This record gives sequence, C-alpha cells and structure tokens, in this order.
Amino acid sequence: MKYISTNDAPQAIGPYSQAIVSGNTVYTSGQIAINPATGNVEGATIEEQTELVCTNIENLLKAAGTDISKVVKTVCFLADMSDFAAFNAVYAKHFVSKPARSCVAVKTLPKNVLVEIDTVTEL
Repeated sequence: MKYISTNDAPQAIGPYSQAIVSGNTVYTSGQIAINPATGNVEGATIEEQTELVCTNIENLLKAAGTDISKVVKTVCFLADMSDFAAFNAVYAKHFVSKPARSCVAVKTLPKNVLVEIDTVTEL
C-alpha cells in the first residue's frame, strides 16, 4: 500500500489519507471544494464547486501516476438533489470516460459544501 499526498489537492482534515494506491488501484478520499492553496471552501454554486472538486481529483490522480480517464467508479454526494442537472453538466466535462457512478443526496456535507466526490481509478 502506498499513501498519496500532494499540495495540489486539499490536505486531509481528519485521520485519513488524500489517496491510497493498493495494487493497481487508486482510491481517493472524498474531495470537496477546498482550494488547496488557501485551505478555504470556494465557489458559491454547484457548478463552481464541482469544477474545483474535479480539479482536486485530477491533481490527486496525477500525483498517484494516473489520470481521470482511468477512473472506473465514482461516488457523488450532493447536498441537494435539485442541483443534479447542473452538477451532471460539469461532471460530464471531466469524466468523459463515463465511469460507473453512484450519486445520492445527503443531509449535510463537511464544511457545508454542495458536493463531494470520491473515485476508484486504475493506475
């Protein structure tokens, strides 16, 4: 097992790793709309937050030696399912390989963000 850490994605805000490589698979922890340079949540809309989340995922996967085209599964959490269409439009621009996906609405996300995504990716 190899732990992945990069300053180009938000640092863990709890007792977990940004990502872990096990075998030929990268597991990213859930990413939220935190700017890694400032540590602050950025983006007021679901579109803005989803863009930042996808960028953070792309940076984590790069640090692990892979890229977003090799994502095989995502789990997406939305604070409000009425944001689904807008979220999906941004998501589709980044995840063009169309990985398997689960998408659910949850009561509250860390730091009251609108979206969180984690991934399972091939090396």
